[in-house]
Amino acid sequence: MARYIKEERRKLLGEALLKNPFSTDEELSEQFKVSVSTIRLDRGELGIPELRERTRAVAQEAYSTLKSLDDRELIGELLELVIGERACSKLTIDESMVLTKARVARGHYLFAQANSLAIALVDAKVALTGSVELKFIRPVQLGEVVIAKGIVLKRKQNKYWVQILVSVGSEEVLKGNWILFAIEDSADA
Repeated sequence: MARYIKEERRKLLGEALLKNPFSTDEELSEQFKVSVSTIRLDRGELGIPELRERTRAVAQEAYSTLKSLDDRELIGELLELVIGERACSKLTIDESMVLTKARVARGHYLFAQANSLAIALVDAKVALTGSVELKFIRPVQLGEVVIAKGIVLKRKQNKYWVQILVSVGSEEVLKGNWILFAIEDSADA
């Protein structure tokens, strides 16, 4: 009976990591009601690398699909990109990004992360932001890790409607809706 449980757990663990490769061993331990050591053993048996390696592999794949931006133009670290569908990036707020007195992130860094992620979602060599409806929900502190997630809500011809949600942990800190335009390169026409 125990053998079956272990095999079933490993199968479910593999499926869970396919759905969310950014799950930590601690999160998986809670989800499967086993120790962190058991999760690590299971990952080892399945040939699934630790979180850092999974993140690096997913990020390399995401950067290779960038189309509308150069990888140096993206603000934050790209974690996932499926052009025309969804994207995710990570930004750690460092000393250079905060207001001296308040010690909170300058808003333009958070906007730049979200805006560059929205542009990355557009399936064109050039994409421009047409308009943004944006709400800052709470200040972001020095050292916090900001995760931006974007989805394409709708596309009509060269016009994209994109929603970006930015969070620290499970707490939303910024959200916005973008309208972007794919610009056709006249040299390709």
